[in-house]
Amino acid sequence: MTDGYSQRHYDFPTKRYVQVLDLRDDPAMIAEYRKWHSEPYHWLEIRDGIRSVGILEMEIYIRDNHLVMIVDTPADFDWTSAMNRLATLPRQAEWEAFVARLQGCNPDARSDEKWQMTERMFRLYD
Repeated sequence: MTDGYSQRHYDFPTKRYVQVLDLRDDPAMIAEYRKWHSEPYHWLEIRDGIRSVGILEMEIYIRDNHLVMIVDTPADFDWTSAMNRLATLPRQAEWEAFVARLQGCNPDARSDEKWQMTERMFRLYD
């Protein structure tokens, strides 16, 4: 995509989290993961739960079997509290187990246990 992706702008301070995760290196499993994250197939309860814990925007990018997730939140967002709450929401554990077979993760793992937080090492400032 050489045209880039549009971004939402908010009238309040925000912050960003970036995480990584690898899928099983199997084209059929990668295709299935893509399917379950597409508009017609995603679980609405999961999307609603993500928003209910205060996440403003979430994007997942893919290259081969490597995933990068970008999460935008209000500046006062508490990651640990939000992930603890998210893990208790309806169908969240079921979703995590469902996609774990494609991710090669423990089916009992929570989202924040599977996705690995990255460290920003460079930023182009104004």
